[in-house]
Amino acid sequence: MVEKITKDDSLWKAELPPERYAILRQAATEPPWTGELLAEKRDGVYSCAGCGNELFTSDTKFESGSGWPSFFDAITPGAVELHEDRSLGMVRTEVICGACGGHLGHLFDDAVGTPTGQRYCMNSLALEFDEKDA
Repeated sequence: MVEKITKDDSLWKAELPPERYAILRQAATEPPWTGELLAEKRDGVYSCAGCGNELFTSDTKFESGSGWPSFFDAITPGAVELHEDRSLGMVRTEVICGACGGHLGHLFDDAVGTPTGQRYCMNSLALEFDEKDA
């Protein structure tokens, strides 16, 4: 079970750089093909940039061609939560951090050739990468 983190919005705004605050707390999206973690190939763990909650492993990362880091499964049940998102005139599944509720990206059921068929399409700015010890 993931321990919940709650903070007043003013604390989030003070702690996060503006571009991360916009994504994690206001559900913005970084432009495709711009994220630093898109081309990350090392073994390791991807965590929430807001609270450090572990979200995904490099073993589940794949090249989706979407322009954002993509994963086919979360690291553990409860690491992320899914919510219906009806913004922008469409229905999508929003992915948020299971600990702090930060917006990470969206989930799609279009990942052909992956074990789950799912594509967790994440914003690089919502994630931190920790390389696995060699």
